[in-house]
Amino acid sequence: MIKTNLSKFANKKYGQNFLKDERYVYKIIQSMPKDDLRVVEIGPGLGDLTAQLLKAKRVIAFEVDKRLCEHLNHEFKDFIEKKSFELSCGDVFTHWENGSLIDEPYHLVANLPYYIATRIILRAMRDDNCKSILVMVQKEVADKFAANSGDKEFSALSVLASCVGKATLCFEVPPEAFVPPPKIVSAVLMINKNLSLDDDNFDDFLRVAFAQPRKKLISNLAKSYSKEALETKFAMEMMDTNIRPHEATTQNYKDLYKYTKEFSNGK
Repeated sequence: MIKTNLSKFANKKYGQNFLKDERYVYKIIQSMPKDDLRVVEIGPGLGDLTAQLLKAKRVIAFEVDKRLCEHLNHEFKDFIEKKSFELSCGDVFTHWENGSLIDEPYHLVANLPYYIATRIILRAMRDDNCKSILVMVQKEVADKFAANSGDKEFSALSVLASCVGKATLCFEVPPEAFVPPPKIVSAVLMINKNLSLDDDNFDDFLRVAFAQPRKKLISNLAKSYSKEALETKFAMEMMDTNIRPHEATTQNYKDLYKYTKEFSNGK
């Protein structure tokens, strides 16, 4: 891989920060599921993680930067010829338009640009063929996905992650591990999936619920749903009407959402 003057390859347009510390590359590899499923890597960059993945895995990579695609095609020419590595150059979301990113079960691995990380994770959570998501993101985002009910970081992202499986913050990565160094601490997040998200309306419900995190949950929901009906449901579930959004559980949100749908349908 290219090891000198890495910063000249970083494109601000794509929010690129290249992981240079091999210790963290190996920690990512060690955090991966131990099976034979295909690996999809989004944003392989200069290919340092890719090189380690290819020692034991078949890899399909998606890279949006044409300069880096040229480098990767040259760097992994032998693997491409052996068909253990496939590279698609372009926007990964164009491949996601019709459902699954690839037509077989896979594990997603990525060092994601911060500006697009949440969008990619949420899209992978909707992909039935995606069985796990192992991504490096800014720590603040990882905290939100991995938080538990009662934690101050517990958010709509936490609820969605717990609906598909188990989210875990594996380890932190300091700015000095990258070139150029970002201004914040990063973290590697693992989401092991048992299910996939399949209801966009639930996302909308959660946005309402967490719209003002410091306010009472029932007050947030009452802006879109009948407060009287909500009070009835809170009483049925023995939920305190004074709780804040981060204090409710994922099951609470599932039950409230189901109830609001039934109430909205006149049941």
